[in-house]
Formats: sequence, C-alpha cells, structure tokens
Amino acid sequence: MTQNSFLAEVKDAVTPRATLLVLGVVALQLLFIASYVGALHDPKPKDVPFGVVAPQAAAEQAVNRLDRLPGSPLDPRVVADEATARDQIMNRDIDGALIINPARTTDTLLVASGGGTVLATTLEKYLTALETSQQRTLRTVDVAPASPQDFDGLSSFYVVVGWCVGGYLCASILAISSGARPANPRRAVIRLAVMALVAIVGGLGGAVIVGPILNALPGSVVALWGLGALVTFAVGAATLALQGMFGIVGIGLAILLVVIAGNPSAGGAFPLPMLPPFWQAIGPALPPGAGTWVARSIAYFDGNDTTDALLVLSAWAAGGIVITLLASELRRRREGERLPAETG
Repeated sequence: MTQNSFLAEVKDAVTPRATLLVLGVVALQLLFIASYVGALHDPKPKDVPFGVVAPQAAAEQAVNRLDRLPGSPLDPRVVADEATARDQIMNRDIDGALIINPARTTDTLLVASGGGTVLATTLEKYLTALETSQQRTLRTVDVAPASPQDFDGLSSFYVVVGWCVGGYLCASILAISSGARPANPRRAVIRLAVMALVAIVGGLGGAVIVGPILNALPGSVVALWGLGALVTFAVGAATLALQGMFGIVGIGLAILLVVIAGNPSAGGAFPLPMLPPFWQAIGPALPPGAGTWVARSIAYFDGNDTTDALLVLSAWAAGGIVITLLASELRRRREGERLPAETG
C-alpha cells in the first residue's frame, strides 16, 4: 500500500512536461561540453591571412615557402610595402606580416596582439622556426599591442559575454515573473522597452568598468557603450522572440545559441583562425562573436572593419523585435477565437 502511494506520488510529481524539461537540461549540458571542448581543446592556426613584404623574387619565394607549411597555418599574400602591411593589419585584413630584407640577416614580423595574444605568439613561433631554418633571425613588432591590463587580449570577450548574459537573463526573468509568452502585443512592447532600458544601463556599466575603472580596454567609452547596449538588446530581444514562439523552452534555445554555440566560437580564448572549421564558420554570425570582433576593433584597431559585425547584431535585434510582436499578436488572436467558442 505504501509502495503504491509512493509510486502515485512520483507520477504526480514528475509530470511528462517536467521530464521533457529535465531531458532538455541534460541535452544542453552534454552539448555544452561537446561545444567547448570541441572548439578549444586543440587550437591550431589555419589559413591565417598573412602578408609578405620583400623584393619581387624574394617575396614569391617566401609566399611559396609559407604556403607549403605543414597543416596550412598561413594564407600568405604579397604586400607592396611595410606601410601597406601595417594599414592592412590595422584594417583587420591580415593578422600579421613578414618584412624581408635580403641585404640583412634579420627580418621583421608585424603582429597585432590586440586581436588576440595567442595568435600573435603563435605567428611568432612559426616564423621564428622558419627563419632559423634559413639561418636568419627575427625581430617582432606589435602594431596594435594589447593593453598591459588586458591579459591575453581577453577583456573584449569577457565584457561581451557579460552583456550577453544580461540580455538573456533579463528576458528570462520577464518570462518567469509574468509568463513566457506575452499576453498581447502591448505587453510585448512593454517587455521590449524594459529590455532596451536594461541594455542602455548595462552597456554603459560594462563600458565604464572595462574602461575608466579597470583600464582593461582602451578606446572610446561611448563607442563601447553603444556596442554594449546593442549586444544586450540583441540577445534579450532574440530570447524574448524564442520565448514567444516556444514558451519556457525558448530560454533553453537562447542558451544553446548564445552560450553553447556562441561563446566558444566567438574568437575570445582563441581567435577565429585558430578554431576548427565549424566554430570558425558560425562565430561571426552569432552575437558573442560579432560583439567580440567589434569590441577589439574599438579598443585596438581605431574602430576599423566593424560594419559586418554591427549588421549581424542589428539583424538579431530587429528579428527579435519582429518575431516577439508577431508571436504576441498570434497569441492574442488565438485567445480571441477561443473565448467565443467557450462561451458558445
């Protein structure tokens, strides 16, 4: 009798919906492990855009030599001169360049640790070994050095992760406190307005913390504020949209997109050229990757090459707004159709 009562209690407590949600959590847990370990366990440079400056014959020989390195770590191309190479690095067209002087035994490697210290040191490692094999020495010049308070160039990534967390947590709290799906378009607009307010405040707070307070990132505080507001709102609006379509499950989908897929592919711990092909491909299309790229550009590259990443973030924000409003309108219509049927 007691056993039957216990089984009945279990059946009553563990509903099919709860079971599915728990299974979903286990799936997210395993995907988290697979994504982070898969992306970050064995970083290797692959087809890193790289310039070579030298007299024509020497340049072609160097490009061929670099192109034949095992594993194809570099994607070398001839660059006209050192000034052009520096400009291309600052414009984020290439990640480094080798300046060859045939009249001397020392060549110069240009890197940009602001774009990721790990990539800069990896380029130095490869080029040092290559130069040694040619009985030459290497001098390294950091064209866009990371701040001394920005260890491994990770501050850009961490502040973007913080903004993303603020976005989906705020949207999740709105869902938990008053229902995952807004009852009507007016409620949806209110949620989006709250999300915008949180984005503005959180964006400013993050920019001030990494800038004037900690001196972790140089660059314009106003530009970082704008970026932070856009990242936070884009993630929050996307989370509201997923909740509007799928209910509470939408929170899990937001975590899947932003945390599980987005963070390891963002180019934070290891810049994009050092990630496996799948993560390298999806990173720029997700908010953490787009935000990290823009943050580094603001901090170290004079704000260059940010258009595509800003368009990605804007698309997430605009899509979140549209889908949230459409989902709330559809729900309002369904509720309106249901009431006459029930009263009739």
